[in-house]
Amino acid sequence: MLITSSCGIINIKRSGSSSSRFDSYNEDISSSRITFAELPEVKAPTSIGPVSAGAGNAVDKDLEEALTHFANNKKEEPYFSGFTILVYSGIDRDLAFKTRNDLYSAFPEINTFMQYQQPRYLVKVGKYINRIEALYLFEKIKEQFPIARIIQDRFQRESVGNEQEIQNAEGEN
Repeated sequence: MLITSSCGIINIKRSGSSSSRFDSYNEDISSSRITFAELPEVKAPTSIGPVSAGAGNAVDKDLEEALTHFANNKKEEPYFSGFTILVYSGIDRDLAFKTRNDLYSAFPEINTFMQYQQPRYLVKVGKYINRIEALYLFEKIKEQFPIARIIQDRFQRESVGNEQEIQNAEGEN
């Protein structure tokens, strides 16, 4: 009984509206603000003189060396990252072969390949550097194979012997 009767004693009153209490509030904080010295005026050039012919040679040389170094390092890597179209992924071997055959029948110009990553079979199409390249073929395949999707993948580079043969053929011409 003591607890119920004490609840009626507390009475919170507000004096005036909440915004009207601060209408006359004013504070000067200018003494605590940080000030900076004025910056000198910078004069804009009236005309830009001719650029010397060798002005960018140092940068161009460094950039060319960096790009060559980057390209040589990438050639040495046995794999590259890209995108492919995954048409089938599952554990049914017969269904994987059937999907590959159906894909070849519908699109004979497309080179399909299968992979086995235990315990599943993958039927893939194409090797693309970026997703946009794969979209055109993906839209065609998606009509007949609605579960197809574009995925990231790693591809093995073509054999080094082929690249050397191409470079040798170019050097002879």
